[in-house]
Amino acid sequence: MNVYLRRLYAKRAELEAKLELHDARYCFGEEEVDDGTDSDLRQRLSEVSDEIAALENRPASRWR
Repeated sequence: MNVYLRRLYAKRAELEAKLELHDARYCFGEEEVDDGTDSDLRQRLSEVSDEIAALENRPASRWR
């Protein structure tokens, strides 16, 4: 597997974990959580996911 793609998978997992933690903190009523972090994490997660999808849809011969 492409090293760059592997790094993107790891970054996506990291962003998902941060978003889950942020959502959990919000559910417990921490007001300082509502500072735009949610939308920033979702945007970054979307960008990384789009890049992963683009790489996964490329022919395998172009991954080298």
